[in-house]
Amino acid sequence: MKRALLLLVTIVLLKGAFVYAVQTKTTVAVIPDKSFYHPGEAVTLSVQMSTGEDASAATRVEARITCLTTTITTLTAPLTDGQAELMWQPPISAPRGYGLDLTAYDANDAVVASGSTAFDVLDRWIQAPRYGFFSDFTPARAGDAETLNWLLRHHINGLQFYDWQYRWEDLLPDDDEATADGMGRPISMATTTHLIDLIHSGNIAAMPYTAIYGASMPFYEQHKDWALVGADGVLFTLGGFIAILDPSPGSAWNQHLLAEFADVLDHSNFDGIHIDQYGSPKRGFDQAGDPVDLAEVFPQFIDQSAAIVQDKRGDDGVTIFNLVGNWPVETVAPSDEDAVYLEVWPPYNDYLDLNRIIVNAEHWGGGKPVIIAAYIPPAQAINWRLANAVVFASGATYIETGEPHKLLAEAYFPNYGTLNPADEPLLERYYDFIVRYENVLSLDTTAAANDRVRTVGIVANDGSDVRTNGIRSNDRVVPIVRAGATFETYSLLNFVGIDASEWNAPTTVPPSPFDNLAVSISVSRPVRQVWTASPDANATMPAQSLPFTVTDGVLSLTLPHLDTWSMIVVEYVE
Repeated sequence: MKRALLLLVTIVLLKGAFVYAVQTKTTVAVIPDKSFYHPGEAVTLSVQMSTGEDASAATRVEARITCLTTTITTLTAPLTDGQAELMWQPPISAPRGYGLDLTAYDANDAVVASGSTAFDVLDRWIQAPRYGFFSDFTPARAGDAETLNWLLRHHINGLQFYDWQYRWEDLLPDDDEATADGMGRPISMATTTHLIDLIHSGNIAAMPYTAIYGASMPFYEQHKDWALVGADGVLFTLGGFIAILDPSPGSAWNQHLLAEFADVLDHSNFDGIHIDQYGSPKRGFDQAGDPVDLAEVFPQFIDQSAAIVQDKRGDDGVTIFNLVGNWPVETVAPSDEDAVYLEVWPPYNDYLDLNRIIVNAEHWGGGKPVIIAAYIPPAQAINWRLANAVVFASGATYIETGEPHKLLAEAYFPNYGTLNPADEPLLERYYDFIVRYENVLSLDTTAAANDRVRTVGIVANDGSDVRTNGIRSNDRVVPIVRAGATFETYSLLNFVGIDASEWNAPTTVPPSPFDNLAVSISVSRPVRQVWTASPDANATMPAQSLPFTVTDGVLSLTLPHLDTWSMIVVEYVE
């Protein structure tokens, strides 16, 4: 194994992602067939060797499946023409995440290439959502294999179909023929239907975008008495081309849009309803002059929508509402929505504001999954890497990819950007990581109290103290702590040396890495074991045990390396 580590530098990707061997350039792809698995479903992974110079020498593969630190089983298969298939029946226990580390050997048991991936078993996708997006519904859309490949590589298990609809007020077109949406973009319901079927084959849910109060101006002209207006009686609009109508329970628009939701679920295979708002207005007046407080109206509308979804899709149906600017989280998060979805805007600018709004959403939502939308151009790789680390370490997930090789760049999803190919391996490792370690990062965990965060002390290998406390992220190693019944997860996020602490402004200088950090944590329970893992490199993806001591209630250990994000899990004696 030491020889293999000297020979190989692996860049792990899932489903068509490659593992590069420095000397041989041989690659291996590990391809799970589902984004997640229901209890009782078998896991199937195909293995494909590349045409690297010694790929033909590989004769067999060995895959080790782990759950956190425990090896569950080892799978082996011969390679025939550079291909193999692995199958495994996981326990029915759910929700549970697994890691898989694969090695390809030649006839002399020498390592040819290696890689890793992850998968999980869930009762419903929304238990551990990895939400993505589609924005291309043109008749000429092609590339099914590449699309599904990309989604499964990132374990995306739910997709928001953004601006798939014919009109905001008339969601389904009259037929499947090509037409145009309200913005004039070409769309095809036949394409949309095909995409739904495609992703369903990979256990990926399809969620239709809708707007709670948006309608075209021609529709408004026919229904002026449905409008939401200001104190001056002037119609609220978005950009002058979308009219804002009154969604209050019992209003004409309310009943119209709910009927549209039922129509969509009756005549398509969508799996629920995704509801948007625009963040403004927050209050208005109906045509009778009565005040409308949208912070009160939104949760009522969500509950009405969720009832329709439940009726049409049963317990597998999902209802999601967009909290633009984190508003109004206090009233919406406790509603019947299935996850708390937040679109982040100023004044939440610091990287650590992402953590704070996640913790707040977790509180108001009673532990519902939290999904963050925070738009970062893909060229700003340092920004989205740090933002992902904060969001994932906080127990939430991040809607950012879906269309192959793309990341969201702004709130209008069709204006997405293209990833630098050199950055793709990192993104995939981060998604592998949150699936592999979901049982200590998100599932059955909560944000620990602030006093647990303040117990963390860090000393660099030169003997200097590393700053951990503060409001802003800049020049700190930030501990984010998740608490489970018998463990605590300490994510150390490195912001030391960066040139800016705002996720939505270009960060051009990456964090300064550390080696051999002395970490101390106050503990009040007997410690059973301590281990670490990190998505920053292939070698640190598997869990590694850490030696530790406990003296006078202080746990002491040495973290070998901190690049951007290293996770330390402290397991206590039950």
